[in-house]
Amino acid sequence: MKRLPSWAKKTLGPASKLHEMKSILRKRNLHTVCESARCPNIGECFSKPTATFMILGDVCTRTCGFCSIEKKADPLLVDPHEPANIALTAKELGLKHVVITSVTRDDLPNGGADQFALTIKAIKDNISDILVEVLTPDFEGDQEALKIVLDARPDIFNHNLETVPSLYSVVRPQADYQRSLDVLGRAKQAGVMTKSGIMVGLGETKEEVKEVLRDLLASGCDAVTIGQYLRPTRNNLEVREYVEPEVFKEYEEYGKAIGLKYVYSGPFVRSSYNAEQLINGK
Repeated sequence: MKRLPSWAKKTLGPASKLHEMKSILRKRNLHTVCESARCPNIGECFSKPTATFMILGDVCTRTCGFCSIEKKADPLLVDPHEPANIALTAKELGLKHVVITSVTRDDLPNGGADQFALTIKAIKDNISDILVEVLTPDFEGDQEALKIVLDARPDIFNHNLETVPSLYSVVRPQADYQRSLDVLGRAKQAGVMTKSGIMVGLGETKEEVKEVLRDLLASGCDAVTIGQYLRPTRNNLEVREYVEPEVFKEYEEYGKAIGLKYVYSGPFVRSSYNAEQLINGK
């Protein structure tokens, strides 16, 4: 097992802030990817406060090797009150930029796209001056499902490639690299700002990462995040490499040089981390 370098360690933050945020979420039976995916930035984000709301429950139908979210073939029933409760919570927290993601629900009609649309509408109906970013699964390439989400007019559409094509069989065994690129391309054609993210440290090469950046540019993607993969549990894939900070800088500079509008690259960067600051160019 590789030793965690000092620059890849992060403190959790004030326990009181964590408990306060969790209390707000639990009273409305809401889930966050921050908790379910064991994100290292949870202390910082919950202290702001901000969170990435995770709809459609906290059980996933896919078996991605990097993710610690519980996996079952028969996940939870969809909560009809979830969209309204997220809107109320976002308003209570005074959020100006909200990120909505989900577990993958291949068991549902349209992959749960209707819940994304209802949540976008509920937020925008309750908060007039808010930006809504969605981070969706690939909906198994279902164009009608994607259209349902895009017709709800999110301000930013995010779908993560997660890794390089050569590692898909172990990192995202039920996904397809080209299918994910096509999802991003169709979202861009709909006139929505698009975003994607990858993890490094899983065994990819520098050239493979740069190839992914070129593919994202070709798809019309506006913003890309690149972060270090950190093993959430012993049941997940092992870290193959802790990528040095200067390599993250190299990726960021390369992405911007080829024409990507926003590139946010660093060990603790995650797809929704500092989402508002990224888009505002801060």
